Amino acid sequence: MGGRVRYAICGGSPLGRDLSAFYTGAGIEIFEGYGLTETTAASTVTPPLRPRLGTVGWPLPGTRIRIAADGEILVAGEHVLRGYWDPRAGGVLPAERDGWLATGDIGELDDEGYLTITGRKKKMLITAGGKSVAPAPLENWLRSHPLISQCMILGDRRPYVSALITLDPDGITHWRRMNGKHPVPAELLVDDEELRAVLQRAVDEANKMLSRPESIRRFTVLPVDFREDAGHLTPSMKLRRDAILRDFAEEVEGLYPSS
Repeated sequence: MGGRVRYAICGGSPLGRDLSAFYTGAGIEIFEGYGLTETTAASTVTPPLRPRLGTVGWPLPGTRIRIAADGEILVAGEHVLRGYWDPRAGGVLPAERDGWLATGDIGELDDEGYLTITGRKKKMLITAGGKSVAPAPLENWLRSHPLISQCMILGDRRPYVSALITLDPDGITHWRRMNGKHPVPAELLVDDEELRAVLQRAVDEANKMLSRPESIRRFTVLPVDFREDAGHLTPSMKLRRDAILRDFAEEVEGLYPSS
């Protein structure tokens, strides 16, 4: 960055705690913000001199934030639009309910007012036992493991939470060399007991962040990675969940043998 960048503003999608820490260590302070088109851009931002990694900061002056009972982030303030123009309805449809805009995002406010975004409401999983689970934090945590390329959390209308995991080729090559294993295709490693033990430890670490009903009970390692050209990923590398569930239906059902 030329050695002269001291500050940067980030918004639009999660930066991630690890990447925030990297930039902080490089002497670059990241001001993370959060907002929607409906809130006329930013509603929160990292307070100067009081960063908290992994959060999107405090509400800006004139902004009120609260968390609904289901975890959805609600925003109010003069900067929030009053409604959506719909010519078919003959006018403006209100954007707010009881003075609050429902953002569709799931989040948490800590005791000092810092907001953390944990997922999208429409992507929430509801287990058969009625437990709401945000898959994004779990998926991001496991994707940060050097042996894991992609992860998709399952559990909607199922008795427990499980995961589909794909292997990172570079990470697997290094792991194989360090463990004295012969070069073999990834599909021949999916049942390797040593590899599964390493992945189980990663899952166990992720589960420490969760209550028992939210934790990953089972996982399976897929012999292939999710790819954009196969329809499993968007151009921005987001999971196409319906396509993955369709193409790996047998593996999914194998995680729920009695359901």
